[in-house]
Amino acid sequence: MPCRRHLLVALIALPLAGCSRPVEDYAVKVAAERSAKDEMFRASNDSPLKPEDRDTRLPLSYFPIDETYAVPAQLAPAAERTTMRIPTSTGKLREMEQVGELRFTLNGQLLKLSTFLEPDGRLFVPFTDLTAGAETYPAGRYLDLDPTATGIYVVDFNEAYHPYCYYNAEYDCPFPPAENRLPVPIRAGERLPPAEATIP
Repeated sequence: MPCRRHLLVALIALPLAGCSRPVEDYAVKVAAERSAKDEMFRASNDSPLKPEDRDTRLPLSYFPIDETYAVPAQLAPAAERTTMRIPTSTGKLREMEQVGELRFTLNGQLLKLSTFLEPDGRLFVPFTDLTAGAETYPAGRYLDLDPTATGIYVVDFNEAYHPYCYYNAEYDCPFPPAENRLPVPIRAGERLPPAEATIP
């Protein structure tokens, strides 16, 4: 079963005053999206959770919402697009087109992530970080981005999510490539529930 990389959730439209986004509006928006995801996982036929697992695995666990983990990024296009064969959770190899690198600064550190093109035109960004295996799923987390004409993006780790194979081994999920192992902890987005976390 293929791994779903973006979720069928309702977009929550919030009024913004002027050119800036009030922090409280951002937090309300993210919380509403998380609530909608829980409801989708509980009730939808597209849920990766088996019916017998829904009461025990919901609601999903997250780090506190922190807008400092939403940072501007520049997509540096690859000089030549290449197709990579990425190992997956079911032992297969999936061909994925690498389109470039997202380059950004987080907490004063320059970072980059290889970025891949989805069949639907969205950008797929799989990654691991120093929380993997202790606070987050060992195999990594994902981000999805809508393409822009300018190559300027917001990498928002509050939207980072576990692949569907974390919930159900029937899903086939690509592992992040070695170059997408961030040398920092990303304590934003989805995390393991306390019963599964192994932090001291």
